[in-house]
Amino acid sequence: MSAAASIAQLGDIMQMAYVPGDCEKALKFWTRTIGAGPFFSLEHVKLEHTRYRGEPVEIDFSIMLGYWGDMQIELIRQHNQAPSIFKDWRDEDREGLHHVCVLVDDMKAARGVCAAMGGTVLQEALVPGGGEVIYLDPGDGPGSLVELLNPAPGTREFFKMMREAHRSWDGTEAVRSLG
Repeated sequence: MSAAASIAQLGDIMQMAYVPGDCEKALKFWTRTIGAGPFFSLEHVKLEHTRYRGEPVEIDFSIMLGYWGDMQIELIRQHNQAPSIFKDWRDEDREGLHHVCVLVDDMKAARGVCAAMGGTVLQEALVPGGGEVIYLDPGDGPGSLVELLNPAPGTREFFKMMREAHRSWDGTEAVRSLG
């Protein structure tokens, strides 16, 4: 496969995401040990037209986003038992890196590259405000998934605000609620 047909060529690689068994313990690790933060909490995220393995699904989940330098760290907690990539991970009692996120400007082209390389879309949804997200199994590899996010307008600026908050963070108020 040529470099032009790789996932890395689709956009900026900007996030490492985790679905920990104990979110509080993971948050303490990232903030106290690693120095990432502050984390911004989004409770009960609402995505639209969510599909898991091609079937409609309603996933109730919350996320915490924080920065470690220029890398965004995401901690995910699913609240219901709906089938999802997050539930699969927890059902297997797995820890460690769940997925990396790549920001893409053209989701149709990104889907084409992923299909050509044999990637399988496991979960997908529309992000309110005009964005789209897919999570795919890229095939042979270490087992981590890849998230492709075509961000809604304003999302890149939102991420920039979080990155700037990290640069001036004094270690207090490790979690900031966004609703």
